[in-house]
Amino acid sequence: MKIRPFILTFLLVGAFVYIASYSNFKGIPGAHLPPMQLTVADAQPAYTSEESNRIAVYKRALPSVVNVTSSQLSLDFFYGVVPSESQGSGFILTKDGRILTNYHVIANPQKLEVTLSDKHKYPAKIILQDPAHDLALLQINANDLTPAVLSESRDLQVGQNVYAIGNPFGLNGTMTTGILSSIRSVREPQGATIENALQTDAAINPGNSGGPLLNSRGEVIGMNTLIATGGAEQSSGIGFAIPVDTIKAVLSDFSKYGRVRRPSLGIASLAIGPDLAEQMGLPAEGGALIQRVVPGGAAERAGLRGGNQQAYVGNTPIYTGGDLIVAIDDDRVTNPQDISEIMDRHQAGDVVTVTFYRGTRKMTAKLTLGEARSVSV
Repeated sequence: MKIRPFILTFLLVGAFVYIASYSNFKGIPGAHLPPMQLTVADAQPAYTSEESNRIAVYKRALPSVVNVTSSQLSLDFFYGVVPSESQGSGFILTKDGRILTNYHVIANPQKLEVTLSDKHKYPAKIILQDPAHDLALLQINANDLTPAVLSESRDLQVGQNVYAIGNPFGLNGTMTTGILSSIRSVREPQGATIENALQTDAAINPGNSGGPLLNSRGEVIGMNTLIATGGAEQSSGIGFAIPVDTIKAVLSDFSKYGRVRRPSLGIASLAIGPDLAEQMGLPAEGGALIQRVVPGGAAERAGLRGGNQQAYVGNTPIYTGGDLIVAIDDDRVTNPQDISEIMDRHQAGDVVTVTFYRGTRKMTAKLTLGEARSVSV
């Protein structure tokens, strides 16, 4: 009698093995489905012309983009000295290892390190610091590097495609795309003003600072520098880049003088448009109205005058009665940004002809450009 449970168990196990191994599971849905026929893409994927251009821009520009790591010593909660690191981006200027980045990326470092796109790391030293333009030039001991190609920024058009490559949040070699949203002057948190800053909706995040903003040919048109975050400390679709013409002017100064020696009219001015010109009774439809002149500056030496009567545009105080600049040499001036662009094409010590209105009288003056001071043009 004891053998019967054993035989019953054996039969149950054998039946289960048979069903599991050899049965077609006729009662289970899906057991008789035909083999799946998968649709597989072509071996060589086809890209749109826009995709192909983005890929080409990335491949062309990536070898010249670097990661910049700045190490500092700071105090912890218990006032102990601990190392800390911050990261930014940069791009190669010369084959022998000159790297351009933002000044705020490398300010007050204990140690600097540059990582190339091929992951090779090099210690770096600072050879130029320009807080006024938020630029810094580094040197690494390397050869046969791939320099970035610098374009121009004076003829850029709002709406054109732009590309940003950098190291947001330490994610090396990240590319984002967008358009040139606007061109406007903005003030950085550190106090420096970026004249004719390139505004873009390409995603720019912490770590992108110092990296290139590129056109559709993969050429540098600016350096990604600043984001408007609304307190979120990440991209909100509004980023700003230093225009490449400003960068080239600073580098030209450094090559010629061994330091930055930006030219200036020595004035603070206000943009005047047609409506404001009509309200103020000015003889021209637009220009740069001098608010004040820098004592001992180029404009004062040439006899130009600032305002002497306070007024308000909305809630903003201004000064009226100053000279209205409408041209410098053969270039028309409609606002202070035009003056900034003209200065980028000159050196301190150059002589220019300024055309202006004093009251209703049109006048000209020869002016020897001085060096920029704290008062912006």
